[in-house]
Amino acid sequence: MQRTSTKRHMTKRQVLGSLAALGAAATYPAMMGGAVRSAEASSPEPILMESFRVPTHDPDITLYVRNKRAAGMRAFPAEKILLYVHGATYPASTSFDLPLNGLSMMDDLARQGYDVYLVDLPGYGFSDRPAQMRQPAGDNPPFMRTPDAARSVGQAVDAILKRRGVDKLNLMGWSWGTSTMGLYTTQNNEKVNRLVLYAPQWLAKAPPNLGNTGPLGAYRSVSRDSARERWLKGVPEDKKAGLIPPGWFEQWAEATWLTDAAGAAQTPPVLRAPNGIIADSLEFWQAGKPLYDPGLIRVPTLVIHAEWDADLPSYQAQEYFTKLTAAPYKRFIELGEGTHTVMMEKNRMQFFREVSAFLNERDPLALN
Repeated sequence: MQRTSTKRHMTKRQVLGSLAALGAAATYPAMMGGAVRSAEASSPEPILMESFRVPTHDPDITLYVRNKRAAGMRAFPAEKILLYVHGATYPASTSFDLPLNGLSMMDDLARQGYDVYLVDLPGYGFSDRPAQMRQPAGDNPPFMRTPDAARSVGQAVDAILKRRGVDKLNLMGWSWGTSTMGLYTTQNNEKVNRLVLYAPQWLAKAPPNLGNTGPLGAYRSVSRDSARERWLKGVPEDKKAGLIPPGWFEQWAEATWLTDAAGAAQTPPVLRAPNGIIADSLEFWQAGKPLYDPGLIRVPTLVIHAEWDADLPSYQAQEYFTKLTAAPYKRFIELGEGTHTVMMEKNRMQFFREVSAFLNERDPLALN
């Protein structure tokens, strides 16, 4: 594990100015490395925020990992450590730790006594961009397939376990991140305490709703307008206006598109995302072939989903749940009036509470 400054095309002053304009300046020190105390008035004690970089098998690529915890936290038991990974298009750093109304999900867990982490995979967020992303998309095949993502997660997990001197931790994945975390867990059950799968990917009846058109190159380019359209797909017309509180989509989009300097420099600005997930979908999920077997997951597992999720509809979550045949206990929760992105919508606190309840509860199989 190495600590370095994040590789960026923008200067620190430019990044700070841009984030301050978004009302997100509190996230700046974590993006650039180092630590800072975040003084939220409602928190019983300050939240310490830190970032570091983890080497990968590619000497030119490091992973960006962010950590938040209560400033007074001195003990780090395995059941109080959690690592989160993102989905197919957007990084962890601007969803799991986006301070909407002054609070991110990462903050919420840190306030509950968790030593909580997020990781951006190669090609996403503040992690390094592979060489393929410095070339036209059509010059290379899709990259960052699910096994590659699981290997990167494993490198982050090992760095965290070594850092805290423990042998396991909790994992949470969103969307494609459920396949990443699910595959990793089947291969490393002994390193996982509990597993949270938010909108799990499973065998599909239709192509993924990722905005890809044309030949499948190394990566795809996503506009803000297409991102908003995707977000609201499947929401009843009379519910769309009130689903995302005013300014939240804009705050998320500004923070997210800022992470891709080369894409942001285009007219109109785009966010580039690796196409490995689409290649996997064509080869496995749309072809009726599971990429891995959830029956090999042997840890307590929560499957959580929202009713208006058009990206990975309810039937996928329900079918996936039935495959968790070796989990010592499992739980399925369906939230009302939410989409694939319920974590950043009006009902997000319901989502936060359900995840926390699963992580915080005593083992229901233990004797009283």
